[in-house]
Amino acid sequence: MSTTAYLSLQTARNLHLAAQGLLRSPVRQPRPEDLLAAIRQMSLLQIDTINVVARSPYLVLFSRLGAFAPHWLEDALASGALFEYWAHEACFIPIEDYALLRHRMWQPEKLGWKYNAQWMTEHAQEIATLLEHVATHGPVRAADFKNDRQTKPGWWSWKPHKRHLENLFSAGELMVVARHHFQRVYDLRHRVLPDWNDAEHALSEADAVTEMLNRSARSLGIFRASWLPDYYRLKRAPLTAWLNGAQARGDIVRVEVEILGEMWLHHSLFTLLDTCPAATHTTLLSPFDPVVWDRRRARELFNFDYRIECYTPAAKRQYGYFVLPVLHRGVLKARLDAKMSRQAQQLVVRGVWLEAGVRLSTAFLKEVKLAITRFARWQGAHEVIVENAPAALLDVWTARWRTDS
Repeated sequence: MSTTAYLSLQTARNLHLAAQGLLRSPVRQPRPEDLLAAIRQMSLLQIDTINVVARSPYLVLFSRLGAFAPHWLEDALASGALFEYWAHEACFIPIEDYALLRHRMWQPEKLGWKYNAQWMTEHAQEIATLLEHVATHGPVRAADFKNDRQTKPGWWSWKPHKRHLENLFSAGELMVVARHHFQRVYDLRHRVLPDWNDAEHALSEADAVTEMLNRSARSLGIFRASWLPDYYRLKRAPLTAWLNGAQARGDIVRVEVEILGEMWLHHSLFTLLDTCPAATHTTLLSPFDPVVWDRRRARELFNFDYRIECYTPAAKRQYGYFVLPVLHRGVLKARLDAKMSRQAQQLVVRGVWLEAGVRLSTAFLKEVKLAITRFARWQGAHEVIVENAPAALLDVWTARWRTDS
């Protein structure tokens, strides 16, 4: 492309969704290899343990793949195809990108609360004993160790061995080799990656940052330069130098977008400009989906003002605990607060809120109900119960329906 392309706002949204694997509905049943392909396309899969519906990484994958088998994610981790580390936040990352994050393990004190150097010094003997135990007896979980000290509930009140393990994980001495009931199972790094050699394989921080910006640009597809650093939580990113280099290589081109103005388009999407692909996918998104995890980006690109409220005190929540954005044909048109009642095998929708100006078309009503039904069925729910929603919506949906109908 040698001239500046002028794009509608909806085309820009569609290009971003194409880069994220959310433009079109899946055309076949998912396969295990599709899971890795989806994570590579996103570059990162953020981890969160909240289980009020599906845990976030599974929901992010469901949004892209449809009804996949959740154990595929654990299988990919156990096989070594994925590893865990601090990227956007705690993330599953393709193992071929281990070199991108290795420099952070050399300076874990820069990770803030995720690593406590004073703790490591004060408990050096206990930590050495713990490492010797892992070397002798194999992988461990925090649950394998008794809490022999009085601690109060809370993030900062982990039992000592839990804190040892987490600090060693942040320092790259331990790696997560499996998840047992979604609890981390740790083993020694050199046992997980016996052929790894820092001198031969690791990237300098500068080279790693450049490559992380490359990954961010590809996974966003279309972007403002200011959106790039958040993807890998880069505190200092040489954006001007990176933009100049990427443009000179033909990796990105400048485009003009309706309302938003100047943006950048990644070369992987150039071929889509000729066809101007329409968005056909309707699905629920995780609060930790890359499309919405950057509140500013979601507001600017989708006019969707979204905040994750599960960590907000109940009295201060505007919508609910685990609110799922609703994507319909390239637009974020609604949000719903949901809870999976596993014993009753019901998906309970506590509330539905439509974005301003959304028209309750036949297609919207049918496709969003189908998306909720498919999600509920994948979760093992036989029934969906809607407790609160606009009356016009409930007139068509009803407040209760079977997932097998």
